[in-house]
Amino acid sequence: MREKLDLKADCASCFGLCCVALPFAKSADFAMDKDAGEPCVNLLDDFRCGVHANLRAEGFPGCAVFDCFGAGQKVSQGTFGGRDWRRAPDAARRMFRVFPVMRRLHELLCYLDEALARPSAAPVHEELRLALDEVSRLTDGDPEELAELDVAAVRGRVNVLLLRVSELVRSGVAEGRRSLRGAGLIGRNLKGADLRGADLRGAYLIAADLRGADLREADLIGADLRDADLRGADLTGSLFLTRSQLEAARGDAGTRTPAGLGRPAHW
Repeated sequence: MREKLDLKADCASCFGLCCVALPFAKSADFAMDKDAGEPCVNLLDDFRCGVHANLRAEGFPGCAVFDCFGAGQKVSQGTFGGRDWRRAPDAARRMFRVFPVMRRLHELLCYLDEALARPSAAPVHEELRLALDEVSRLTDGDPEELAELDVAAVRGRVNVLLLRVSELVRSGVAEGRRSLRGAGLIGRNLKGADLRGADLRGAYLIAADLRGADLREADLIGADLRDADLRGADLTGSLFLTRSQLEAARGDAGTRTPAGLGRPAHW
């Protein structure tokens, strides 16, 4: 379904929306400040990034890990029918407002699509299909509908299902484990840890040592893996892990990742 739903970023079909619509602050992730709606200084006339091949070296690792889940081309070519914000400045403000909403909807579609591919989640497959249809329909709304959409409410409804999927997938391997949901594990030594089936939703694993850790069937939705050391770790079968999370972490040829996510080039 992921290809049918167009959930993979296609920058060539986007008008550089992530480089304009979103703000960022000077930090370890970005080399400068930028307000929402202000084009990045690296954005070229053809909407390509002038430093894309060297984002990390140029001080923009935050851009290197960003994934719009296909929202950029959906807004550019679908919602606004191919009108770019430079040639249609009257639509620019609405386009920049819609883009973050669309990105959150596309992220939900990715999670729902993954959940439907899990055989152990069969008891809720029908509900998942209905939810996927609903979110997909919302992405086809007009700019005004999308701008006013209560995404938090939509996410709340979907999250109930995703939690159920997590329980079904992790049952049997996570029995008796204490929840690590939202846990502060920054810089923690978890080398070789048995975290199979662990609930790591929203956990702070920044710079954690996860070398050789077993993260199979672990729920990693929203987990912060910035600079986490995943060398030799096993993440096969992990739940709701995104390419962005992998890009933010460190790994090597021995790191095992879920099918379809691949291995970041900088590992």
